[in-house]
Amino acid sequence: MSRTRTRTALLAALALVGGATGTAMAAAPGDVGAAAVPCTVDYKVQNQWDTGFTASVTVTNHSAAKNAWSLKWSYAGNQQITSAWNAKVSQSGAAVTAANESYNGTLATGSSVSFGFNGTYSGTNAVPATFTLDGVTCNVDDGGGGPTDPPDPDPTARVDNPYSGAKVYVNPEWSAKAAAEPGGSRISDQPTGVWLDRIAAINGVNGGMGLRDHLDEALEQKGADELVVQLVIYNLPGRDCAALASNGELGPTEIGRYKTEYIDPIAAILADPKYADLRIVTTVEIDSLPNLVTNTGSRPTATPQCDVMKANGNYVKGVGYALNKLGDVPNVYNYVDAGHHGWIGWDDNFGASANTFKEAATAEGATVNDVHGFITNTANYSALKEENFTINDAVNGTSVRQSKWVDWNRYVDELSFAQAFRSQLVSVGFNPGIGMLIDTSRNGWGGSARPTGPGSLTSVDTYVDGGRYDRRIHVGNWCNQSGAGLGERPQAAPAAGIDAYVWMKPPGESDGASREIPNDEGKGFDRMCDPTYTGNARNNFNMSGALPDAPLSGHWFSAQFRQLMANAYPPLS
Repeated sequence: MSRTRTRTALLAALALVGGATGTAMAAAPGDVGAAAVPCTVDYKVQNQWDTGFTASVTVTNHSAAKNAWSLKWSYAGNQQITSAWNAKVSQSGAAVTAANESYNGTLATGSSVSFGFNGTYSGTNAVPATFTLDGVTCNVDDGGGGPTDPPDPDPTARVDNPYSGAKVYVNPEWSAKAAAEPGGSRISDQPTGVWLDRIAAINGVNGGMGLRDHLDEALEQKGADELVVQLVIYNLPGRDCAALASNGELGPTEIGRYKTEYIDPIAAILADPKYADLRIVTTVEIDSLPNLVTNTGSRPTATPQCDVMKANGNYVKGVGYALNKLGDVPNVYNYVDAGHHGWIGWDDNFGASANTFKEAATAEGATVNDVHGFITNTANYSALKEENFTINDAVNGTSVRQSKWVDWNRYVDELSFAQAFRSQLVSVGFNPGIGMLIDTSRNGWGGSARPTGPGSLTSVDTYVDGGRYDRRIHVGNWCNQSGAGLGERPQAAPAAGIDAYVWMKPPGESDGASREIPNDEGKGFDRMCDPTYTGNARNNFNMSGALPDAPLSGHWFSAQFRQLMANAYPPLS
């Protein structure tokens, strides 16, 4: 979420990014000499590599309110913009024009708008020196200091992308398990999410690390660098209402316990000044809000449990409360779980889910400013990018959308879905600067079964099935999927609108037991984790595709971990 910042703080933040950065700035209203300042432009290179870069631009209007806007600048080098989001960007030679989209043309006095783009360059990637907003030049900071410089803001103010220029926390408990497996040392240094999936996890379970232990270890790993800690907030009342057996400890009406025994203690720990220099990313309540859209009412996938949660409002209230309390901590970045393309990519689910997320983000004292972004594919297996077919293809006059695999979905992979859903979320009122995360921990689908090209043109089904990387029996299958592999390694700003690829689900941790196992962890048996299960309406009555002999969810599953390494894509060296 972009915001205007003073020169000193901007330079500090921009120093975190490996590429060139710069700012064309003016003082904010109320600063000395602000009366003559028409606008502020914050231009930042978020990520840069040998021939390309990703940049974000925030424009703040200090003059009369506008119903439309146009920002212009010229490059001194040979930068070429290739794609953009949240603005209509055109380029002629060195001259660039960025104009508003239909949904973000209003720019009140003192308000800001943000957009971003990808570009190419060679040689140097110099920051433009001058910007004009509707023909009026925005003041340019000369880089000097003096008595008219405004005071520095809070050093913990959020950055646009917490992953840019930062290391990410490696959970030593997961790392030790991974390293103990044959070949596991190849990935045991990768960052993964820390799951707070019950109240007891806050202080640690069975002698394991609690939240403070992880944060203390993160400070050690941080050193003098910036560091991201990834936490999964996962304990809603009536959790997993569409599952065949709930994995949650709180009953449908226990919203009070959720607030006082779960969220409040987490928020109090995160607010400890000791941890103020960490960037804390939260994944807020996976597998929750989309259930209120897809698994309620008269839909064939509806369950009585989801109808109860929609009626009592405790999913919406719980998520809103979590966003509000955690969002009050200045160095916390909330990312709301947004399902995956095989869940809400259909026309009936897409817009309705965005509206439900907006409802939750404005409940229990929360606002859209408490949402830094969204995460898709958490603990799921949807392929990042299908390259052998697109949603626009047709075979013998039959659209790919009519294939059994795609089944009228608008999307065939997570990247296209995440980018499109981001735009939808902005259109319903979320901040234009929101970013997306994609969990790539188990969606590589490499190995010998990975197709090397499109399927045959015999029918639309042979075309799609022969070419798709995702080898699941059905896109609705989610538990310990046979044949899966590690996906793209965690990385910052890998694509337009994407803050990072992450491994939020630690590879090797089971999704659920393949048979009923008595336990005191509140974890039931879900037949979707049973390889002999013949399915239900949510996977169109197909086999579950699950691996056998799986332990309880969250427990180490050695056989799965080894298969994930064997089928990794990109392959492990």
